[in-house]
Amino acid sequence: MNPRLDQPLRLGTRRSKLAMSQSGHVAEAVRAVTGRPVELVEITTYGDVSREHLAQIGGTGVFVTALRDALLRGEVDFAVHSLKDLPTAQPDDLVIAAMPRREDARDALVARDGLTFEQLPDGARIGTGSPRRTAQLNHLALSLGKRIETVPIRGNVDTRIGFVRNGELDAVVLAAAGLNRIGRGDEATDLLSVDSVLPAPGQGALAVECLASDADLIAALGELDDPHTRAAVTAERSLLAALEAGCSAPVGAFADLLADGQIVNEMRLRGVVGTLDGSTLVQLSTTGPVPQSYDEAMALGRELADEMLAKGAAGLMGERSL
Repeated sequence: MNPRLDQPLRLGTRRSKLAMSQSGHVAEAVRAVTGRPVELVEITTYGDVSREHLAQIGGTGVFVTALRDALLRGEVDFAVHSLKDLPTAQPDDLVIAAMPRREDARDALVARDGLTFEQLPDGARIGTGSPRRTAQLNHLALSLGKRIETVPIRGNVDTRIGFVRNGELDAVVLAAAGLNRIGRGDEATDLLSVDSVLPAPGQGALAVECLASDADLIAALGELDDPHTRAAVTAERSLLAALEAGCSAPVGAFADLLADGQIVNEMRLRGVVGTLDGSTLVQLSTTGPVPQSYDEAMALGRELADEMLAKGAAGLMGERSL
């Protein structure tokens, strides 16, 4: 008998309500496949304590570094990240052992008086800390013949929705997955179609990461992996990497699987880059066989990025406010 079976596995997680909720779901799944107890180890990251806007403190990675440091020091056995927070470059000594089935990838609007985006008045004040959302929301508003004012905000779900409840803002935009994971999905007054607003690469997906040297744990965590989710988000993140953009750049991407009857046979990858005022977007898509390997998924993303760069995406990336 393995002497480690009675020892709890230590799961490193951010302290936020959302992070604790999604880590709790993963912990239950890991208990089920390993038969071992799992304890949550709360870790404070720079992104949690800084009051600066994400685009100014570096965006990607600010919620991740402390968790990865704890893994490398042996203080935790594995960690759970929101995939959209992970830098696209993967450290050699760590491995993403599982990407569980993705939650709803869409952005959700929480507006006053139950309003949808189309029902918002001209000049509505909408809170978001994301340049990606800012660019696409402004573009969507222009396509509807109106203008909005986007207001940069930070904070947890309660703080952000509080801006609407107290009348400071007309609406805020959040990830639908986050609202769903903390049981507050019914507070969304509109779910923004990916045909109008492409999510962040990897939005709605989780990454379960551990040491690359721990073969037993990699195998156990691998039971939680969803191959379709992994193929989709790998293509999305490949696009992001090829555009050389972090989460502080106005880049959206979404890969979905296209079925012929019951048979999933193709993957469509869509990408967008835009100016913050929404006046110019480069939005393209490509469709191909469902990637059967990491390399195939990466190639799909790079191919679309090259097409976007050829259409002028690079010029729009220069707007990043770093």
